[in-house]
This record gives sequence, C-alpha cells and structure tokens, in this order.
Amino acid sequence: MFAVRAGLQKFNISHNFEIQSIIQLYAQWVREGKLKVNSDWNKDLKVKFTVQDPCQLVRKTFGDPVAEDLRYVVKSVVGEENFIDMVPNRSNNYCCGGGGGFLQAGMPEERRKYGEMKANQILNTGAAYCITPCHNCHAQVHDLSEIRHHPWQTTHLWTLIALSLGVLGEAEREYLGEDLKNVAMYGA
Repeated sequence: MFAVRAGLQKFNISHNFEIQSIIQLYAQWVREGKLKVNSDWNKDLKVKFTVQDPCQLVRKTFGDPVAEDLRYVVKSVVGEENFIDMVPNRSNNYCCGGGGGFLQAGMPEERRKYGEMKANQILNTGAAYCITPCHNCHAQVHDLSEIRHHPWQTTHLWTLIALSLGVLGEAEREYLGEDLKNVAMYGA
C-alpha cells in the first residue's frame, strides 16, 4: 500500500481508484453487519489479546484512523474487556524490527536484539496473544516469542475473525495455543 501510494505521488500518475487496507474494509463490513463477527466464544474463556500496529500500515500510510479500525475489529472479535493495548500504541507504537526487508536480510541476531523493545512491550501487557495484521510483524513477533520462550502466542487477525465467525478450519489453527485450538470446532 505504501509503495503504491508513494509511487503514484512521486511519479504523478493519475488514477481513479482508492487505496484501502483490508483492515479498513473489515471495520466497514463489521459496522455494516456484512461481517457478522462476535466475541461470545471468549466470554467465559477471558483470553487476553493485544495488537501490533504495523509501521507501514499505521505510521507510514493511513495513520491513527486505521489503528482505530484495527482496534474496533479486534474488540468486536475478542471482546472489549479482553483487549489490552500496548503502551505506547497507534502511530507511536514501537516497531517490531521485522519490516523493511530486515526479516530477509540475514541478520537474525541483530533483528532479534532490535525486537527486544517490542518483546518487552508485549510482555508488559500480560496478554496471552499478540494479533499481527502484517506478515512481517507476524514473523518477527512469533520469532521473538519462540527464540526467548516468551509466553505469548502470535496470531493473524484473519485467524481470529474466522474463529469468531465459527468458520476456522482445523488446519488453520497453527498459531493458536491449546486454550483456543478447539474453540468453535463443529463436531468437536
């Protein structure tokens, strides 16, 4: 998204389309009732979640409005009472250290060292899960948890949307902990 927008602006390319994030569309569809998510599955479980604000999406492209849409969707899916925001957050959130090609740069120790601030930020929430709407953030946050044996699970936003809809397949639960592996499983 950022690269497309920057390219259109830099080269003054006329276009007749709007660039949006899927998160903006999820929020719109939830508000309109087209995406009928709910958090009932987590009422008794009370599993706590936090969310990573991706740098490219929030800080560099759409700003705090998309961060608000992200929180709206997450709270609709896991329950407002089960959401714990990182501090700082939104446009001021810390970078996870995985973007900008760093994941593919072949310097895992440097990337992990940079990510310590993010790991501590996640740990400070006490959340059992960190929701990552960005692939680079997901890979980095998951790696930070795995390499240091931190207690949080890292999961994609879509995984929780599908879980809340009751349509998450058995093979799509790779990033869920034992506490959620069988939630809303039909026939289980």
